Amino acid sequence: MAIKSFKPITPALRYKNVADFSVLTPKKKQPRKPRKLKIALTSTGGRNQFGKMTVRHRGGGHKRQYRLIDFLRAKKEIPAKVASLEYDPNRTAYIALLNYVDGEKTYILAPLNLNVGDTVIASDQADIKPANHLSLLVIPVGTLIHNIEIEPGRGGKLARSAGGFAQLMAKDGQYCQVKMPSGEIRLLHGRCRASVGQLSNTDHENITIGKAGRNRWMGVRPTNRGVSMNPVDHPHGGGEGKSSGGGHPRTPWGVPTKGYKTRNNKRTDAFIVKRRR
Repeated sequence: MAIKSFKPITPALRYKNVADFSVLTPKKKQPRKPRKLKIALTSTGGRNQFGKMTVRHRGGGHKRQYRLIDFLRAKKEIPAKVASLEYDPNRTAYIALLNYVDGEKTYILAPLNLNVGDTVIASDQADIKPANHLSLLVIPVGTLIHNIEIEPGRGGKLARSAGGFAQLMAKDGQYCQVKMPSGEIRLLHGRCRASVGQLSNTDHENITIGKAGRNRWMGVRPTNRGVSMNPVDHPHGGGEGKSSGGGHPRTPWGVPTKGYKTRNNKRTDAFIVKRRR
């Protein structure tokens, strides 16, 4: 998957580049889809149910429809054919439309090397091919996997973004050691299921936004630096001239950043074999 750049006829186009969508199915050739696969997505502007802003720098952006992705791969032992590969505005990886032999249609995350017309299946007897969905106990050690369950039957939660993958490192009784995209090695139950392969759109990390307006299309509003604020608004604020504030870097609410550990989940500490750092 390549990246498309532009002739620098404007300052913004000099650095801007976009994903080359040539691997996706053209809109004219995409099959008709049932309406239940898409739902309206309401923009919150970063506000909660009381109207209070809980996430800053959100608002505007292009209107989107949410594509319902089958992270659980609920239709087991039923083969399906890939009808189209599509862009999803809600995630970085591409998605694939599946036509099951019983007539049902669903979306799944599309891995690399998955093509229109391929047959995929969710079964422990399936071949180790991209997009097939199996239990960790029957997947060979060393296989690249994505869309991994943390708890059996709860649907995939791990390794779901563009180019993402985890690797099955070892098996120990009922548990398997899985190397996460962060480098952390974690124990997962062997009955947890995962899809085979690395996710599509691997060049996503090399895309340059190019101009501020493109961020606004995605619903990201301008961010102001703490040192340019007053002390009442930010711990870095105040001072004469362009002072950097002094002290250690902090969030607007006084929590240290840059290396300060905030993880507090002792319940799952025993499942971490090796931490990412």
